[in-house]
Amino acid sequence: MQIDHQLGLITDIEYRCSPNQDERPDSAAITGIVIHNISLPPGEFGGGWIDDLFLNKLNPKAHPYFEKIADVCVSAHLLIRRDGELIQYVPFHQRAWHAGISLWNGQECCNDFTVGIELEGCDDQTFEVIQYETLATTIRALVTTYPQLSFDRIIGHSDIAPGRKTDPGPYFDWEFLKSFL
Repeated sequence: MQIDHQLGLITDIEYRCSPNQDERPDSAAITGIVIHNISLPPGEFGGGWIDDLFLNKLNPKAHPYFEKIADVCVSAHLLIRRDGELIQYVPFHQRAWHAGISLWNGQECCNDFTVGIELEGCDDQTFEVIQYETLATTIRALVTTYPQLSFDRIIGHSDIAPGRKTDPGPYFDWEFLKSFL
């Protein structure tokens, strides 16, 4: 896996430009990775609903749950689908809107200095082996490309927004991920 450092994009994967991004602060280097999970509707996999959410195209009438979130402006740098497909929504040099109100080692606004990676999944189901493999390959490419990033700077959304967020959830196997790194 290669990352075009100038464009901030992984080469040879699909890029779907989310409008939910902006510039990182000038002093913010990429120093962390935040792991999330997402499924839309909750607990259901497949389909284009995650794309629609990240691209601000979610139809609130398509599912009752969507009425609550259709106007939310969120994104992630990357999504890893259940089959291991990797999709990019925000270039790495841009700030994706994935962490919200957050705190990591005394540093607020984690969107400023992290890469957000969503795994298609939920808090109460295991993730697929291929997702861990794709995640590990992606992490290795990020650490190679961004020198201030390291393997010990990977954290769950629940760790930077405790009480507010629960993902990637208890079924995310941190030790299994480490076995691929």
